[in-house]
Formats: sequence, C-alpha cells, structure tokens
Amino acid sequence: MPENAKKEVMNLHDQITIGIPRAFLYFKYQHLWQTFFQELNCQVLISPETNKEILKDGLEHSIDESCLSAKIFMGHLSYLRGKADYILVPRLVSFGKDEEVCTKFNALYDIARNTFPDLNLLTYNVDQIKHESELKGFLKMGRELGKNPWQVLRAYRKGKRIQREKELELAEKQDRLIQASEKEKILIISHDYNTYDKAVGYPIIKHLEALGVVPIYGDAADKKKTVQKAQLLTDTLYWTFSKELIGAIPYYQNKIDGIIFISTFPCGPDSLVNELALRKIKGIPMANIVVDELQGEAGLQTRIESFVDIIRERKKARREGQVG
Repeated sequence: MPENAKKEVMNLHDQITIGIPRAFLYFKYQHLWQTFFQELNCQVLISPETNKEILKDGLEHSIDESCLSAKIFMGHLSYLRGKADYILVPRLVSFGKDEEVCTKFNALYDIARNTFPDLNLLTYNVDQIKHESELKGFLKMGRELGKNPWQVLRAYRKGKRIQREKELELAEKQDRLIQASEKEKILIISHDYNTYDKAVGYPIIKHLEALGVVPIYGDAADKKKTVQKAQLLTDTLYWTFSKELIGAIPYYQNKIDGIIFISTFPCGPDSLVNELALRKIKGIPMANIVVDELQGEAGLQTRIESFVDIIRERKKARREGQVG
C-alpha cells in the first residue's frame, strides 16, 4: 500500500466519532454542530429519521409523564449506543434575563446519563444568567476532545456563520414562496423538532400537501423579527423558543389562510402558549393538534381535511360576498 494511502487509513481510524441524536435541538443547531465537529476532523454520525423501532425504544426508556418529543429523543440515544465515541447532549437553561427554555433542555443531560450510564456523553452548558455562554461551552468541548484552542475557536465561528446563513436562506425562501404561490397557505406553529420529525409533524404536512395546501413554517421565519412581533401577543412570556414561534403569527398573519398548532402530549409550555394564542388571535381559522404515541393517522387525516374545507368555504364566501 502506498505511504499516503496508509496515512489516510490511519487518520480515518484515529478520527473521533461524534453521535448526534436526530431529535430535539438537532433541528435548530444541526449546521452549527456538524460544521464545528467536521472542522475539528471528527466524524459525525446522525441517527436516522424516527421510525417504529426508535419510537419503541424511546417509550421503553422513558417515564410515562415525559412528552412524546422527549421519548423520541431517548429512542435516538438508544440507537446511537455503541456506535460513537461520544454522543452530544447539550444542556440549555437560559439566554439571559427572561430568556429561558423548557426545563427538559436543562435536565436532558442528567436524564440521559442516568438512563444510559454506559454512554460517553459530550455536553456544553448555556446559562447566560450564570455567565455560561455558548462559546465557553464549545471551547470546553474542544479541550475535552484534545483539540487546539485556536482550531476550536475557528470551528465555532465558522459553524455560527453557516448556521446564520442557513437560517436567513430558509426565511428568504419562505418569503418568496408566500409571494409566488396562489394556493391556500397554512401557518404551522410547532417546534422544529416536532414539525420535521417523521413520527410527529410529517403525517400532518403530508396530508396538507396532498390537499394542495402550502405549509408555511413558523420556525423558518427570521427569529429576530418574530421575537419582536411576539410582544404584540404578550410581554410576559419568558420561554425563548416559544416567543420565536408565536411571533410568527403576527409576522405572517396577513399572508396566510389558517393556522395549525402542533404539539406533543403532555408538553406544558405548548399547552399554555398555544392556548394564549388561540384566545388572542381573531379572524383566522385555527386548529390545535396534540400528538401522542397512540395517534391514528386516519383520524388525523379526517381532521385536516375538515379544517382545509373550512378555510376554502370561508374564502369562497368572501369572494361571493365581494362579487355580490
């Protein structure tokens, strides 16, 4: 074997493999995480899309009181056991005063560690109130992986840049779609880890598209703008991710025909925030869909069809009223 080829094989075997569960915060930070670890010459292994086996494992390794989204995360952790040197499970608490996240993101690392004591977990903390910044956390991860601090800093900065570019690209693409399409548009208010999960949001999106409806995603909007817009609904909400989502309602309200809220049972923050929006938003059809592990697709399809019919009849009545 040529010497260069031998070195490539040796480098491949020397690479650290980082496992990333395709659940929860993966859908928000996937570009940051993948870029960061790849820039550090690590292999990245992402668990597959949620399937029956992953869901089954998640249910077996979770308490009944956990929300379905958390159960799905545990299933993805179970899938990655024995397949990676480290598995990334970050701990998020706050982004500053009145900028907190659901407690499940604070407790997730400890839950994972106690449920799967055999896993070698890699983590970083974000708790701005206690001066634990994201940058500080990533530098700590780099040290744990034995990487050069300057290399780690460059990797983090590149990851943040690509993450922001992808977010802006997605927001601009959606704005263009809204302007170009004449079909009915329904705004999806749901956390990205629910919207894009095969077991949660995918069946709903699939039914909407089959009916000729254009889904508009609240999580795809520019988050700096939606957080500002959230003030129009409430100025006391302190869950950052929830503010980003419900702010998409006033941001898109004049450009959509209906709203569907998607959450998993029994999510506490969503039950409060969605109810708040349902009470405050007027003049537009809305549906609240709560998904659990027993959700039947036939009943879900019927409900979505009925909701789309309501929207279309409403638009028809408006047109006829204008003509008359």
